[in-house]
Formats: sequence, structure tokens, C-alpha cells
Amino acid sequence: MAFHIPVMLQQVLENLITKRAGIYVDCTVGGGGHSQKIIELIYPEGWLIGFDQDVEALEFARERLKTYQDRVVLVKSNFSDLEIVLKSLGFNEVSGIFFDLGISSHQVDTPSRGFSFSKDNLLDMRMDLSKELDAHYIINHYSEKQLTEIFSKYGEERFSRSLARIIVEERKKNSIKTTSQLALVITNFYARHKKGKWRIHPATKVFQALRIEVNKELSVLQEALLQAIRLLEIKGRVGVISYHSLEDRIVKNTFREWEKKEIIEQYGYGLKKLSKKPIYPLDEELSQNPKARSAKLRFAEKIGIKEVSEK
Repeated sequence: MAFHIPVMLQQVLENLITKRAGIYVDCTVGGGGHSQKIIELIYPEGWLIGFDQDVEALEFARERLKTYQDRVVLVKSNFSDLEIVLKSLGFNEVSGIFFDLGISSHQVDTPSRGFSFSKDNLLDMRMDLSKELDAHYIINHYSEKQLTEIFSKYGEERFSRSLARIIVEERKKNSIKTTSQLALVITNFYARHKKGKWRIHPATKVFQALRIEVNKELSVLQEALLQAIRLLEIKGRVGVISYHSLEDRIVKNTFREWEKKEIIEQYGYGLKKLSKKPIYPLDEELSQNPKARSAKLRFAEKIGIKEVSEK
């Protein structure tokens, strides 16, 4: 079983860990790449709490981190439950919280998960296989208006209305069951209506939109960031690696909002960005891991009202 190479590992460690005896949360454990390096740096004084909604990922990570199991807690949960889970474990404040968004290489490379149009399988795209809503239901049951909205909002697909209409027409003939069927419908549309070669595969944006809708990724991220801010101790840090503009916009806007003086005065705490611009992978990393090319890393530190009044 292979999971993706941890992205911007050194930059994450340098910005996240401020003390060895801290409590650190990896909200997206995946195969445990970031988690392993975090616990190596803080063991045995610190604690690592790991979240993932993918049971296969957790099983892999549990084996990988077994040397440190007395200071590691792994939880099968969506990070939208960050606050309630941590408090149930007795952790009311933590030193650092990290999110690596998107899907793992393992999920993409496992055909049965239905994330990729490059491997034919049933449409699925659930990160948590215990959930009911999947991509097959969306494609075959959402109205033309609903499909148009998610293709436009979550995929930023310029032909969202036309593609939604064609998909609805196609499913009247036969149910669209597989990734290849859906990709072919989209590719045929592009071939008929767009001259020349396309920069990315025509199905990319629709598949992104479906994945976001199935897993409610953007609303979950927004809620989890607010929980993270509440849970951090003063001088604790929150970091996020995002892979597309929709995710990054949420992170950027949330950090910006919680830097405002009036917000800090209202709540008694807020954030201070650690850098004005996002951190990007170095050329050396990109040469070894091209999948990191779209990654952006943002970090912020929690500050109290005292820090603001002293400015």
C-alpha cells in the first residue's frame, strides 16, 4: 500500500513545532508521512493526535507509528469533529494543528475508490466509505440546476451548464455508473465544442467538483479552521497545505479575518500570519515529487489581546 510523499515536510516541521512537550494534531494523517516526522521530533515529551476518515489510511499509519504508540492517538473521524474529539480525549488546548488537504495517492491509485478517470471503476469518491452520498448518486440523481451549480462553484468549469445538460440527457438513456463513462461524456463534449489541445484533461474540473460535493470539503474546512483557532493555546500554530484556489481562499480569508484588531478585541484572541505570502515547494522537491506543484502552505500563530495592545 503506497501513500503520497509528504509535501513540504521540512517547512511544515519548522513552522509547526515550537516545543517538544507540546500536543500536536495532524488532521489528515493519510499514510503518516508528516505524522511520523512530527512524533520523532517531540517524542517522548509530546503527544500526537491524528485524524483521518479513511480506515485504510489509519491502519497503515498505525503500523508506521507503532514505535511511538504510547504518545500517539489515532482517531477515525472527519476533522469537522476536531473540537469534540479532542475534548473527549482530555485535550482542551493544543500546541499546533496541521491540515494537508486533498486526496492521497493511495486513494487516487485505488480504482475501487472511483476518484480517478484514468482508471475505470464505479463512481464513488467517498473519503469515508461509511457515508451514503457518493458521486454515482450525484451524477444520476441531482437536477440539471444542481449539477450546474456544483460544476461551476467547486470545479470552476466554464461549460458547467452545457455539461450538466448533456449528463442529464445521457443518464436518461443509461445510468452513468463508471468513471470512464462520465469522462467520455465530458471528453466528447470538449472534442465537439473546443478546437485544439486542452492543457488539462477535460474531466478534471468536474471530477474535482464531485469530490468536493461528496465529501463536503469546503464547508468542513471552514468549520474545522474555526475550531482549530479556538483549540490552540496562545502562541500555538495552525498550518494548512492546500492544492487548489477554492481551499486556499478559505484559509487566506480566515487567517485575514482573525488578524483584525476588532475580532481579537471581541474574542480576546486572534491570529498573526507567519508570512505574508504562502510557502511553496522548492524546486528540488518538485523534481522528486511533481504532484506537489500546486501546493501552497500557510501558517498562522494564535495571539492574545495582550499582544495586540502592546503593538
